[in-house]
Amino acid sequence: MNSSSDDETDGSATERGRSALTAWTLAQPTDLFADDAAFGVLVEAHDLGGRRDRLHAAGRVVAGPLDRVVRINNLHRNLPVLDDYDGVGNFTARIAHHPSWWAAGRYIYGTGIMAAYGESVTPHRYILSLFYLTAQAGEGGHNCPLACAAGAIRTLQMLGTEAQQAGPLQRLLDPNFDTNWTASQFLTEVQGGSDVGANALQATPVDPPEVAAEPGGRWRLDGEKWFCSNADADVFLVTARVAPPKTGTRGLGLFVVPRLLADGTPNGFSVRRLKDKLGTRSMASGEIDFKGAQAEALGPVDRGFKSVIELVITTSRLYNAMGCAAHARRAWVVASTYAQHRTAFGQPIGRFAQVRETLAWMRADAEACLAGTLLLAGIQESIDQATVTDVERAFFRVAVNLNKLRTAVVAHDTVNRGIEVLGGNGAIESFSILPRLLRDNVVYENWEGSHNVLRAQVLRDCRRYGLHRGFFAFLRERLPADVEALDADEAAMDALLQAPSELSDLRFRRLADRMATWVMLAGLGVSPELRDGATLTRRHLRPVHIDEHYLGVLNRLQRPART
Repeated sequence: MNSSSDDETDGSATERGRSALTAWTLAQPTDLFADDAAFGVLVEAHDLGGRRDRLHAAGRVVAGPLDRVVRINNLHRNLPVLDDYDGVGNFTARIAHHPSWWAAGRYIYGTGIMAAYGESVTPHRYILSLFYLTAQAGEGGHNCPLACAAGAIRTLQMLGTEAQQAGPLQRLLDPNFDTNWTASQFLTEVQGGSDVGANALQATPVDPPEVAAEPGGRWRLDGEKWFCSNADADVFLVTARVAPPKTGTRGLGLFVVPRLLADGTPNGFSVRRLKDKLGTRSMASGEIDFKGAQAEALGPVDRGFKSVIELVITTSRLYNAMGCAAHARRAWVVASTYAQHRTAFGQPIGRFAQVRETLAWMRADAEACLAGTLLLAGIQESIDQATVTDVERAFFRVAVNLNKLRTAVVAHDTVNRGIEVLGGNGAIESFSILPRLLRDNVVYENWEGSHNVLRAQVLRDCRRYGLHRGFFAFLRERLPADVEALDADEAAMDALLQAPSELSDLRFRRLADRMATWVMLAGLGVSPELRDGATLTRRHLRPVHIDEHYLGVLNRLQRPART
């Protein structure tokens, strides 16, 4: 039997451990924008200084009330459920959500993130900066719908008829979550996946064919879609095969489909079932059947697939990358504060060299994901204003795909490293946000093109159009000290494109990672204050030299001690 003094010692040790963990939870930032020094530097570098008050407000909302309600909503008992008949048996196609989901929507849309699309010129960098903050709560049931709404807004702004712009567009721009509309994009079919050209959902003209083919022409849709995220959106963007049927992507039109008809009844669709997903579980994804759904052509029908790629998918890939940057940053916040409070072998674990290295890698990778994506968002603004150069356009077309791929991989590794810092506690869903971020990130990795599909698209574009020329030319202007290495990678790309297709596909995997890393370094190059993050980002290009300089970089990338 232990003595009373031993019992007191054991109890004191337990209480000290629990007290340290409590102190860790209390040490979490109350403003995620103010806590992010690199983000502040990038905001100034991208001329967003005038938006600081709005970013601070969003940073406080995400760190406090949004984080709390998202945690509640993601509990298994509070996830969305299919509830598609009312009390007297009328079909409603309704999906029921817990009150915490509604609260989260009010906080997120209340930042004005979608309303900002009503500005001219569209401030993509500012909008994606807000998204970077809201996505630090994880997908949260609403951040994927934001990406879907952004694609719908941009497509309606560019291609919508006057009626479409006066109707659905204005509802999508409304910042009030209780009165606004959200959007979704239904592209995937069970037989197609990323092979959109295999889609078979049928569009049949209601208007005379020559009228139906024009923007705003009336159609009916019949068939099914296999993976429909934000399944309870108010308006759907849908690809469908036009009649008479044509093969491949050339035969696809793009249509805008309201959820409800004028009388308030569902518009010729039903949700077959909701997907039981690994991640993004607070957001309803389903399988949807269309039977005579009323639809309008969005833009010319014969340009449907091109419109999807240029306005919907490209927008979503930017959002996807920024969401991954947010996951990486939040993982570092959680892990770095934990390392200051958790002790082992008589000292905080943050004092151990390997933990410090892990934390520095996490911070650098998060900064690189953010910087590269903001760089691309700035080029998107130039594209919208028709001030983009040919070199910038070529760079963007390659980089937006590689950046989507690489940010997803880097964020996955970063969240995993955060779980490693937390040790056994890192695997516990109720202990921290990290398991949820990891699950959400796995879904992000496959949305808007899997890694293999994105690499194949870049290879195809470079082989057909020589886009890698403009890609490397852009980087040489931004990274003059790296010209020799960039020349070597461009030469490697030239050689790779001459190889048989199977060999080029396999050889491109490593080169694609290098090219994406160059994109991130170009983004970090906007300010010398980001030099330490850039130094560690270069470890993805070549092995690091571990010396006193390297130790200095690691130390400067640690979380400052609280005073």
